[in-house]
Amino acid sequence: MHILVVGATGLVGRTMLRVLEERNFPVDRLTLLASPRSAGIVIPFRGEDYPVLPLDEATMTGPLKALLPKSIALFSAGGSVSREWAPKFAAAGSTAIDNSSCWRMDPNVPLVVPEVNAADALTNSGIIANPNCSTIQMVVALKPLHEAFGLKRVVVSTYQSVSGAGQKGVDQLRDEIAGRVPSSRITEHTLAYNAVFHNIAEAEGGSEEEIKMQRETRRIMHLPDLRIAVTCVRIPVTGGHAESIAIETERPITPSAARDVLAAAPGIVIQDDPANGVYPMPLSAQDTDPVYVGRLRRDDSVENGLMMWVVSDNLRKGAATNAVQIAETLM
Repeated sequence: MHILVVGATGLVGRTMLRVLEERNFPVDRLTLLASPRSAGIVIPFRGEDYPVLPLDEATMTGPLKALLPKSIALFSAGGSVSREWAPKFAAAGSTAIDNSSCWRMDPNVPLVVPEVNAADALTNSGIIANPNCSTIQMVVALKPLHEAFGLKRVVVSTYQSVSGAGQKGVDQLRDEIAGRVPSSRITEHTLAYNAVFHNIAEAEGGSEEEIKMQRETRRIMHLPDLRIAVTCVRIPVTGGHAESIAIETERPITPSAARDVLAAAPGIVIQDDPANGVYPMPLSAQDTDPVYVGRLRRDDSVENGLMMWVVSDNLRKGAATNAVQIAETLM
């Protein structure tokens, strides 16, 4: 099995390598690719050092062509790179699992969260899209509740870490906390001790992130008419996304019944003893793979309502781990 990591020097790319190693994924050959400015960087993997090669040398007439058939390429290098290179890799016989947003709504490209719609990955034509990090953790929690009670409406507000915007977000926050002028920025607003929105194109419209969550959730769960309202906010933490989710269901639901359903579902860990200070937190979720659910309580504003608090590491389950799980599904 030949594994290629495109964007290997970025936050998600390096996390992909850690996840591959931790999960003992069968890697017979490993190729690390990135932009020309990252070429030559050496990254360790399973006790060996691997040099990063420039992606522009991996042309379909170059030395990688013979190695691409039956390989899996994990892409985390941005939308423009994926738009250009994922089809080339697919045409050469590789399967590209892409972490950018550019393929997520393409009707010919499956959008996959293995705990929710693993079978969709098997109908790919060489490219599989990895969903938005906030969408991933939410649908993992929503899927078993939909199967048990029937989803009618979802209202979600996110509390997203700056690492969701990559190393630039982490650098901006750390520079601001240290009192330095940020060397790079993801927003013109201050991140430290603040809460900011993602890019908003229209005054009365949703942000890019909010629109992504609506569209991707409906597509992944095969619920094109699901009513879903989303507010996405970035907060000054470096890792882990949190979400306040209120659902309305077709059939009666109680916190106890929901807790039992969620506890039996794959990929979910229940942390729900708030009287003793036990509930999911971004800090404790960092560097782990599960989706954590807590603060389960009744929503009395509707007939069949439930509220919950959902937290996950956005670099792992929200990106790298989900991509590796898709690769495992293909295996």
